[in-house]
Amino acid sequence: MAMGGASFPFQWPEEPADAGLDDVTLPPLPTAVPDAAGIAAAYYADAATYMHAMQHMEALPDFAAALAAMRREEEEAAGIRLVHLLMSCAGAVEAGDHAGASAHLADAHAALAAVSPTSGIGRVAVHFTAALSRRLFSPPTPSPPPAAEVADGAFLYHRFYEAGPYLKFAHFTANQAILEAVQGCRHVHIIDFSLMQGLQWPALIQALALRPGGPPSLRLTGIGPPSPPGRDDLRDVGVRLADLARSVRVHFSFRGVAANRLDEVRPWMLQVSQGEAVAVNSVLQLHRLLADDPSADDARPRAPIDAVLDCVASVRPRVFTVVEQEADHNKPGFLDRFTEALFYYSAVFDSLDAASGGAGDAAAEAYLELEICDIVCGEGADRRERHEPLRRWRDRLGGPRAGAGLAAVPLGANALRQARMLVGLFSGEGHCVEEAEGCLTLGWHGRPLFSASAWRAAEENNQSDSCNADGSRRAAAAPVRRAISAAAARAWVSQS
Repeated sequence: MAMGGASFPFQWPEEPADAGLDDVTLPPLPTAVPDAAGIAAAYYADAATYMHAMQHMEALPDFAAALAAMRREEEEAAGIRLVHLLMSCAGAVEAGDHAGASAHLADAHAALAAVSPTSGIGRVAVHFTAALSRRLFSPPTPSPPPAAEVADGAFLYHRFYEAGPYLKFAHFTANQAILEAVQGCRHVHIIDFSLMQGLQWPALIQALALRPGGPPSLRLTGIGPPSPPGRDDLRDVGVRLADLARSVRVHFSFRGVAANRLDEVRPWMLQVSQGEAVAVNSVLQLHRLLADDPSADDARPRAPIDAVLDCVASVRPRVFTVVEQEADHNKPGFLDRFTEALFYYSAVFDSLDAASGGAGDAAAEAYLELEICDIVCGEGADRRERHEPLRRWRDRLGGPRAGAGLAAVPLGANALRQARMLVGLFSGEGHCVEEAEGCLTLGWHGRPLFSASAWRAAEENNQSDSCNADGSRRAAAAPVRRAISAAAARAWVSQS
């Protein structure tokens, strides 16, 4: 065979005699004719290389692990760069530099391709990038984000409830505090600031049905937005709850109060009667009533939260249960607010992924997308999601300068123990429940995500003789445990 102008002394056979060497990569043919000694040296060198490779085949798993680690490091570096670009864009937005913000946003869109969409930062960055695009390029007139165009809020709330432990933790902890507060009371009136689909109340109704000495009569006042024409969503929820209460022999009555905003509700609308033990429940609602700048002085207009807390105090509740996001998204500076939200929702998305076994839930993520879009795009009165940490809620509700007339009710060891049991049943590893000065927090790898607290009127309603003076909290704990372990609430919701 001719090659490079010199004749080669032999050629390889088309079919190698040893079939076991089919996969061996042959060395390139030389361009000059070596002598016999060179041929032998090359042959033995190639054979030694082959044998060396064969001896180290067992090292391939280590190589694969090293390659995977290298890819993870590359993706982590890409994620850090993406976060830096998003924060740079937010900083330009705060500075009023539209051109700079647009350039950073374009780079962020390009950087998304290098980050896995299944990773925590990859999934959350998609929503924050979309929210920044919306803020920069959408028309001034606010319009609903994409998630709201395909599903209503009640549906997304339901899916968020099913996908993770967050609302289950909220409902269970609030129910436990209510049961303990009304132990021994014959007439109980619960005022729910956001009825939604009534997901919280089947477990409580069943717990009351199992109460030693028999269940009390239960009134539920559910507050929610007005229904579209031809529907009465509040009434429909009330009918389903009444059917459940009838099946477990709890005397039950329901009344819906339609209001676009909680500060539109007045005490007379709640129709609290003499002799009732009142419990007020707020799950993820109070932050929407806060002022634009929580550090403003007393000269600012009265915030809606003040009117609502005055309303709560006026009905003198035995317990006022409050669950809020453990975050700080009410800062006046856009960059600070954006940065806090980016890291908070990264943790929430990671925890949601673990709770779903890595499968994810598009509707549950859409629920969070609505919050992200509001935090990033809304300003002034248009922004509703104004999450604040537990320490500020303590000061606002029961601090020395608070005007709400409320006192803290510590959530006891029973609530902590059973909340941990509940979270263990409905979530993956990494979620944790901790006690903090009488309140409970649900966290992800040590980072608190949601907080639960309980309060009562500083001058409790003692005009009623409908409650036993010696009703113990320990007696109320057993029914909650039995009701929650049956998972009756989820079965009820699946039929609604």
